[in-house]
Order: sequence, then C-alpha cells, then structure tokens
Amino acid sequence: MDAEIVTAGLLVIGDEILSGRTKDKNIGYIAEYLTTIGIDLSEVRVVPDVEEEIVAALNALRRRYTYVFTTGGIGPTHDDITADAVAKAFGVPIDHDPRAVALMQERFPNVDLNEARMRMARIPQGAELVVNPVSAAPGFWIGNVIVMAGVPRIMQAMLDEAAPRLKTGQKMLSATIPAGMREGDIGTPLAEIARAYKGVMIGSYPFLNEGRPDTNLVVRSRDPQALAAAKTAVETMLMTLRANGVGAS
Repeated sequence: MDAEIVTAGLLVIGDEILSGRTKDKNIGYIAEYLTTIGIDLSEVRVVPDVEEEIVAALNALRRRYTYVFTTGGIGPTHDDITADAVAKAFGVPIDHDPRAVALMQERFPNVDLNEARMRMARIPQGAELVVNPVSAAPGFWIGNVIVMAGVPRIMQAMLDEAAPRLKTGQKMLSATIPAGMREGDIGTPLAEIARAYKGVMIGSYPFLNEGRPDTNLVVRSRDPQALAAAKTAVETMLMTLRANGVGAS
C-alpha cells in the first residue's frame, strides 16, 4: 500500500512583505524543511494585514491541505492581527491565555508586560501553544493550522517545536543531472521522457556556468525505482545528444 501523501499550505501575512520593505526569508526555508520530513508544500499565499483577507485565505487553505502554516502578524503592535483573524476563521473567542502569560512573565520578570506586550499572549480558545524558545511569546496550533512568527530565527525555532507532532508521509526523492548544454537543446527529447514516465516529475533549470549557459535537470519521485529509471533515461538522452554534437561549443 502506498504511504499517505501529506500536504501543506503556507500563508505569509504582512504588508511589509507585499511592499517589498521586508524580504521574505521563510518560504524557502519552510519548503525545504517540510520536504525533508515528508510533507509537500503545495501552495503559498501572501496577504496583507487585513482581517478579511487573512480569514478568506486561511479558510481556503485549511480545507485543501493537511496542514496550514502561517508566518507573521503575531507581534505587539496594532497591525499584528493574525491571532484575531485565526480566531474568527475558526469561530472561537480569543483572550489572554494564562499559559502564554506565564511564559512571558517567567522570561521577562523585570519587564513591564504592558498592553502591547500582552497582545502576544492572546490565543484563540482551544489552541495549543507552540513554544518560542527565542523570545518567549508563543505561536499556537488550532485545528490543522500552525501559527508562527515572521522573524526567521523565531519562526525556525517554532517550526522545530511543532515538527515532532506533525504527521508525515512518504518522502519525495530527487536526483540532479548536469546537462552541459542549453535548455533549448534538450527541450524536445526531455518532454518525450516526461511523457514516458508519468509518475515522475522532471524539471529543467537553466543557469550560467562560468559565464556559459548550462542546465540542471532534476528528476523527482516517491518511487526509488521509477526515479532511477527516469534518471537513466535522461542520462542516455544527454549522451545521445552529445554524440550527435548537440551542445558542443
């Protein structure tokens, strides 16, 4: 029996991402992290700090995927509205969570937990906390939604905390084959291989190799035998093209 495929969506929240003021460093990290543990990141959405936009995107994603991860919008300022939006999406109340308050009091015993800081202790009813070992203010997990900070170092720590509880599926395997020629030289025969190996994903990624056009071909599959067969087919195709002088300078 095939192992279950576990999927995820990612909701990136914040005006600063959409304006370009902050360059997102979380999408690639989360994608690679989830792939490594056997979860397919299938969709990423970026929305502004607008409650209706967050609620709509979250509801769409959480119905479609096994898990939804969110980043951003759980800080101490007025535009940090992610927790409220998540509570609204789930139709539950939100208030200061005694567990979150205790964590912050323990971490910052001599710091005034003013109204702004206390915003970070507001958790939707029924949610479990995602511990934040970096700066104490926790994320949370409700339903299939894991809510994390937008600051990369804190997000990464929260993801490490959540990961052991995640259900994972069969891992995607991959192999990279340097082509040594331009993408346009291999497009047609590569398409033929892709059609022949329908359970395998084959990607073509051009780049400059010491100033000269080159291409990496990436073969991906959950089935190691299918992966090996498709990889061999790609390598044979490349050897045939080289033998016919294709790609020669």
